[in-house]
Amino acid sequence: MTLTRREILGAGGGFAALTLSPLAVWADEIVDIAMKGRDDGSHVWFDPIGVLIEPGQTVRWTNLNPGSSHTTTAYSPKNFGRPMRMPKAARPWASDYLLPNETFSVAFTEQGVYDYFCIPHERAGMVGRIIVGEPLTNGWTQLDGANGDLPEEVLKAFPTVEEIMAKGIVLRA
Repeated sequence: MTLTRREILGAGGGFAALTLSPLAVWADEIVDIAMKGRDDGSHVWFDPIGVLIEPGQTVRWTNLNPGSSHTTTAYSPKNFGRPMRMPKAARPWASDYLLPNETFSVAFTEQGVYDYFCIPHERAGMVGRIIVGEPLTNGWTQLDGANGDLPEEVLKAFPTVEEIMAKGIVLRA
């Protein structure tokens, strides 16, 4: 059973929230990921770079970089022949180029690990990872298509599944 934040507050607030997992409490919340960059264009990133969400939750990317456009694009052969780095049963997404303050959203229903990238900034390490569900309790921990033909600098940019599972959210360092 998943309670909404409103139901928790109505039932006594803090005590009820302490007894539920954070995912159960916030399952109906939209998760925001910012697309950021330095003013001089020397560094670009998604923030947070890793998130743990519940099946059915929506992720919304917002371009907060006033000097650049960005995309959020799932690693999938359906997106420019990229390697599969998401659950096979899930639908890949690809935003258009987002100008500053524009947004793009995806609802995630399939459990698994999803990797994504920004088309013009992939080689600069602008990648992210979303984990949907609880892989350690559901028997899956591996990423579909792990490592499939990505440059070393891109592979090093991803937070580990274990780090995301432990923290729930991983901010870009």
